[in-house]
Amino acid sequence: MSKITFLGAGSTVFAKNVLGDCMLVPSIQGFEFALFDIDQERLKDSEDMLNNLKATTGSTVHIKAYTDRKEALRGAKYVINAIQVGGYDPCTITDFEVPKKYGLRQTIADTVGIGGIFRNLRTIPVMLDFAKDMQEVCPDAWFLNYTNPMAVLTGTMIRYGGIKTVGLCHSVQACAPGLLKSLDMPTDNIQWKIAGINHMAWLLEITRNGEDLYPEIKKRAEEKQKTKHDDMVRFELMKRFGYYITESSEHNAEYHPYFIKERYPELIEKFNIPLDEYPRRCVNQIEGWKNMRNDLVNDKELKHERTHEYGSYIIDAMETDVPFKIGGNVLNTGRLISNLPEKAVVEVPCLVDRSGVTPTYVGDLPEQLAALNRTNINTQLLTIEAAITQKKEHIYQAAMLDPHTSAELSIDDIVALCDDLIEAHGDWLPKYQ
Repeated sequence: MSKITFLGAGSTVFAKNVLGDCMLVPSIQGFEFALFDIDQERLKDSEDMLNNLKATTGSTVHIKAYTDRKEALRGAKYVINAIQVGGYDPCTITDFEVPKKYGLRQTIADTVGIGGIFRNLRTIPVMLDFAKDMQEVCPDAWFLNYTNPMAVLTGTMIRYGGIKTVGLCHSVQACAPGLLKSLDMPTDNIQWKIAGINHMAWLLEITRNGEDLYPEIKKRAEEKQKTKHDDMVRFELMKRFGYYITESSEHNAEYHPYFIKERYPELIEKFNIPLDEYPRRCVNQIEGWKNMRNDLVNDKELKHERTHEYGSYIIDAMETDVPFKIGGNVLNTGRLISNLPEKAVVEVPCLVDRSGVTPTYVGDLPEQLAALNRTNINTQLLTIEAAITQKKEHIYQAAMLDPHTSAELSIDDIVALCDDLIEAHGDWLPKYQ
């Protein structure tokens, strides 16, 4: 029996989206869905929810929860990763509150920035443990990584885990339709091309029936910027650098050095930047789950419609050999994007079929876009270096190279902040020298 293992299956809503999608795909019928999570209560919730969904969809998959991770992985053909190491309390709280003491504010803190660095440092050891288990019990499995920070974790699994890995984020498939809808433009018959790095990939072209839509997009965006809305950072970046970016304005506010500045507090209001947005979401999700749990977990009539998450489409393409195109995160081997480093993880169009995930060659990005990507890649590569060598100096260097952190703090303050975060995270991190 073929097997899909879901690590972090206690993420019940996300498990519904990805595995619910899989239940609706003919080529995946008869598979075992192996569920694993360190939170036994949430694991049982997901198991119950998926069994309800199996009944209402008529799927023939087999659902089994495991308390032993290696047994959950044993013989898997596909492994879906959706873990969060340290959770909201204590680790996300630490990632936000300690930097505040230095005057460093964040919005999401899960990709780069000082919060992203430390989220990586506590997640990489766990991911490499996954890789070690997979090398033993399912060495040929494909690892579908949904966990942030996407670029660093995917790069680590490929370079140091020795596992076939692709990183998946829904910001690519949502980008062009979302942009057009926000500007009251129709979304039918559009063609688009996106490439860059995760959360900072670029809408390089967008057309309808061969007509370039960018002139009209920029005209409407300029008009929309005259009143407050929730995408002001991305519209400003498009105005200054020429292209729209995949991930949201609250994310991109902290990927660049231009928007969250202690010396210019008026920018927060001007660009409608939601500081501390991720902790708010976490609190709301925790409260919302209390209300949602009964409906989701105990609903015997639970329904599901296939989402735009790539997971089920990838597995279907590999099972049937019917090609499917995705925006995937892969190592920049052979310079797929020729003006970005080879060790970087890039987000590019990829073809998926029975042979696996085949990235496409993009060539040069417009130089200003590659330059912005490189500012984030610098921090990503030094973060991997820190995790693999376990040397504090590389943590400091990753933070010194981060655009937002370095624009706000002195070198001495950056080092002190890193030391404070290492101490505050305690046993959530390995011992650094």
